[in-house]
Amino acid sequence: MTNAPNDAARVADAPSDNFVYRVLPRSLWGYSQLARWDRPIGWQLLMWPCFWSIALAADAAPDGLEPSAGTIIFYLFLMFVGSVAMRGAGCAYNDLVDHDIDMEVARTRSRPLPSGRVSRFGAKVFIVLQALVGLLVLIQFNTFSIVLGIASLAVVAIYPFAKRFTDWPQFFLGLAFSWGALIGWAAIFGSLSWAPVFLYIGAVAWTIGYDTIYAYQDIEDDELIGVRSTARLFGDKAKPCLVGLYGVTVLFLFLSFIAAGAGFFAYVGLIAMVIMLGWQILILDIRNTAQCRDLFLSNNRVGAILFAGLLLSLIF
Repeated sequence: MTNAPNDAARVADAPSDNFVYRVLPRSLWGYSQLARWDRPIGWQLLMWPCFWSIALAADAAPDGLEPSAGTIIFYLFLMFVGSVAMRGAGCAYNDLVDHDIDMEVARTRSRPLPSGRVSRFGAKVFIVLQALVGLLVLIQFNTFSIVLGIASLAVVAIYPFAKRFTDWPQFFLGLAFSWGALIGWAAIFGSLSWAPVFLYIGAVAWTIGYDTIYAYQDIEDDELIGVRSTARLFGDKAKPCLVGLYGVTVLFLFLSFIAAGAGFFAYVGLIAMVIMLGWQILILDIRNTAQCRDLFLSNNRVGAILFAGLLLSLIF
């Protein structure tokens, strides 16, 4: 007997064999789908700038002020928990705002809210619970980091509405998803400098790039219902536009590493990132929705490779 959800209990673009369906009772499946627990790519992409920032800051800390290995591991754990919680809360909030739009898009009309598996009231309660977990994580850091983290809520609140008033909703997603590039550094130093600012800008450009690829999956539905996106804006010019976005990504990560005095392996990771991003652009077929999804998902490996380089730089 399988625990995979049947057609009435699944989301069209989500895996039906994820561990959440084996671990959670059926009554919670809708909430797990609302938080995208069955699609970890979201919290992974939210987490990597946090991890980059912590590793870069720890490497840059002067002798006598460098955090212990235990502190670094603890901060990474907090960032993991916070990424899962806040991504889940953000997705639920976004689905509340986009309830009517999701009912008009083939890929999203099977989500818990438009399909009726979760009520709007239940979604609101779920958002609060996840936000409380995020707050519990945030207060483990210094005061400057707490204030910085709270400031991010302004961007998070705007993002779901961005597709209604700008062709660049991916820019607002980048602002929100990359905030950890600032928080990680602030957690170590209690302040900001050019290194985390450059890291943040690079992460924003990276997010715009990979989410543009993702948005090409919905471009036909978006055109029909009037939802705006960089995919619609770029049209058939996706590749040169992505060259620009990923070029900005690499440039500002390079500047961040220089400003922080990063070690050799950080640049090795950056070179690997360049190759992986270049491959995405080279093979991209914007009319192949399955490939767009796979290329979007491959950015988890991009983030992991860069973190590995930063971690090796810190260790050695």
